[in-house]
Amino acid sequence: MALPKDMRLKGHRTFNYIHNNSRKYHGTLMTFKVARSNPEIISSHKLRYTTNNLKIAITISKKVSRKAVERNRIRRILQEWLLTNFEKINNHKPYWLLVNLKIGDFCNDENKLLEEFHNLMFKSRLIK
Repeated sequence: MALPKDMRLKGHRTFNYIHNNSRKYHGTLMTFKVARSNPEIISSHKLRYTTNNLKIAITISKKVSRKAVERNRIRRILQEWLLTNFEKINNHKPYWLLVNLKIGDFCNDENKLLEEFHNLMFKSRLIK
């Protein structure tokens, strides 16, 4: 189950904006970079409805796992958690979120991964 297109971030200018204008939240397994949304950056992608809702990107380095299958599995786990636990009420927040997974041996421990993801979502005040 993938994120809907209206929740995904894309484009190098978008990521540059997030890297330069974000607040960082660090955990042992991942870091969050949260920035105020800037719809003018996305306008070049010719999206019809550039809303100010929450948009998310999950990046997983090859250093986490060499196998793309493993990296995609981890990405799907996090996206599924977002879709099941993130209410439409919270989607009005005008923020962009970049999730970077750190190097670690957590590929087989979904509970630990999801627990930290959940804690950082609370810490960054994206969910209540």
